[in-house]
Amino acid sequence: MLLVSYTNSSFCTESKECLEYLLVCKTDEYEVRHYSPTRWVSTDAEAYFMGVGAAMAFRRLFQYINGANEGGFQMEMTAPVLVKIPEETRMWEPAVYSLGFPLPAAYQEKPPAPTSNKLYFSEMPEMDVYVRSYGGWMLSVTSRLHAHLLTEELGRVGASYNHSYHYGVGYDSPLKLLNRHNEVWYVSEGELVFQPSSHH
Repeated sequence: MLLVSYTNSSFCTESKECLEYLLVCKTDEYEVRHYSPTRWVSTDAEAYFMGVGAAMAFRRLFQYINGANEGGFQMEMTAPVLVKIPEETRMWEPAVYSLGFPLPAAYQEKPPAPTSNKLYFSEMPEMDVYVRSYGGWMLSVTSRLHAHLLTEELGRVGASYNHSYHYGVGYDSPLKLLNRHNEVWYVSEGELVFQPSSHH
């Protein structure tokens, strides 16, 4: 069974291969999704701002799929791009941002080694995530705003999740200007909670 395969997600329009998931439930404020284990190519970047770190890391990963690997294999761009964002960052200290691309289905089992020692392979475990979607650009300020809005809602419904980090998730190339799709993910811990929003 292919873990990364074709998907018909309406927001995954630019990549041939997108990470598949099972939609467990959807409320007005968030979705609950189940992801199967997958292998990723990842890199870490230290920066004061997410955008700066993500740009440095993205360049390294893009070089890898464009041939900076043993064998010089060219790979199709996959989606989404995942940025692991630590929850507690101090203004005067840089944070470490981990960025990853899901490896294409053909390379899930035996990916070619990267030529850069700054890249590594990581395993995304089977997991359930709470997801909030938003449009526009995934900037530090918008990412933090939507992370805050999601944590407020998860707190309201009493959901249990990992508080130490969240994921910033992007599906579009920087060249796409309209109908952009981004997400914030928090990894669920324990029993899943999905109750409809109560509108005042």
